[in-house]
Amino acid sequence: MTFASILFAQPDEGTVREIREAPAFFRDLNLDQVIDAVTAGRDEYDLTPFFYNPLHDVDAILYRHEVMRDLEETALCNLIRSFSERMRIVRRHLALADKLYYRYNQEGWFLNAARLYCDAVRSLAQDLSGLDLKSRGLSAFRDYLAGYVRSDRFASLCAETEQLEAALSAVRYCLIIKGDRVSVRRYEGEDDYSIEVERTFEKFKQGAVKDYRARFTTDAGLNHVEAKILDFVALLYPETFANLDRYCAAQVNFLDEQVAAFDREVQFYVAWLDHAALLRRAGLTFCYPQISTHDKAVCNKEGFDLALAYKLIADKTPVVCNDFFLKGEERVIVVSGPNQGGKTTFARTFGQLHYLARLGCPVPGREASLFLCDNLFTHFEKEEDIKNLRGKLQDDLIRIHDILDKATPDSVVILNEIFTSTTLQDAILLSKRIMERIIRLDALGVWVTFIDELASFSAQTVSMVSTVVPENPALRTYKILRSPADGLAYALSIAEKYRLTYDHILERIES
Repeated sequence: MTFASILFAQPDEGTVREIREAPAFFRDLNLDQVIDAVTAGRDEYDLTPFFYNPLHDVDAILYRHEVMRDLEETALCNLIRSFSERMRIVRRHLALADKLYYRYNQEGWFLNAARLYCDAVRSLAQDLSGLDLKSRGLSAFRDYLAGYVRSDRFASLCAETEQLEAALSAVRYCLIIKGDRVSVRRYEGEDDYSIEVERTFEKFKQGAVKDYRARFTTDAGLNHVEAKILDFVALLYPETFANLDRYCAAQVNFLDEQVAAFDREVQFYVAWLDHAALLRRAGLTFCYPQISTHDKAVCNKEGFDLALAYKLIADKTPVVCNDFFLKGEERVIVVSGPNQGGKTTFARTFGQLHYLARLGCPVPGREASLFLCDNLFTHFEKEEDIKNLRGKLQDDLIRIHDILDKATPDSVVILNEIFTSTTLQDAILLSKRIMERIIRLDALGVWVTFIDELASFSAQTVSMVSTVVPENPALRTYKILRSPADGLAYALSIAEKYRLTYDHILERIES
């Protein structure tokens, strides 16, 4: 196969305009926090657009799985890291050359960048040639790189770079400084008297002494005196510096587009694997999910919310994992239970898994089978916005209507505690109407709610409950289990709302 992109299996996929804005559901699912953590320290690669552009077919996802599996080999990943570090230095030198003021100073850094580029490309091509690569993407890139290294264009660049560096290294000149006057002339084999002086006075040296010699700075830029001296040196060696001028003009675009694109795109994989490795060291697992475009029997074992797990690990707090599955005609998981029991985290996990699967990434969990959805829609409770002149209930209804209007049978819908601003009777009525629409649509989803009636709404709904410690119901386990809704969650919520819990009543009695 020909190589087009390490991220996209089909050549035309890589040319699609990059989306620069995060999908609407990112904030609800905390995917913005996940991507921020994954891409931290890699701003120069501008990786976030890759995470905003999910894939649309199974083969494209498998293409990325293959590359990920190859890069999980430490030796290969280290080669890529080494190449990326060299390319980073190349870009820094080129950026520096653009900022410098004096021409020959600029051209010197440009020449150095070209040499580093040639060395990096040749080294990577040689290193990849001896590896047993399984992925289509890396195998195709290795073939492309081997052909590029053999090309006349690259061979000419390397040869000209080496010849010019050798010519510049052969430049020798003398500085004659008298008062405030500096003269420059060719070096004609004069003796280096500094060596003779050091040898003469060596015998008088007693122990360590302070070094009084002045040292030249090695800053990237030149001051005006150094730049003028360099201009004089160029006059002494006009042919060499004329060749330098021609070289820089001819090789202004020496970076190969495919190589540069690979250097950026491969960071998508390296960044994800680095982030996953951090979580794996804390005992969490990742897997490559089975992806289907028709089977909505989904499952996940030992899954977790990536954003929350990252925070908990930083605080050295254990991460609770959960399982779920939908089989047969089951489509919607209805999650109920006490507040602060992990229900919203569970819903976010469900959404994160399906989106990350579309990116071709390994997902949280020991095992996963997921549906290739066309889109995700979320409705999480948010504060009332006085600017839109709508009440809380009206705003909820408008947002839900928009979701149901856009969702398809291939969508994933995640609803989190809606209709909390109305009466229980109205909330039940509205929720049942919405559930009917979702069931008719045959979409997958998770609905976090206090309305127990939804848990047994139909054969398409599955009840899961956030559990507590049996001996002390006030303690949450954060485990979400398949279980019939028991009604206690909503009762406790009402009691807390109206300050009718045991503690609240006792407080009033004592006062």
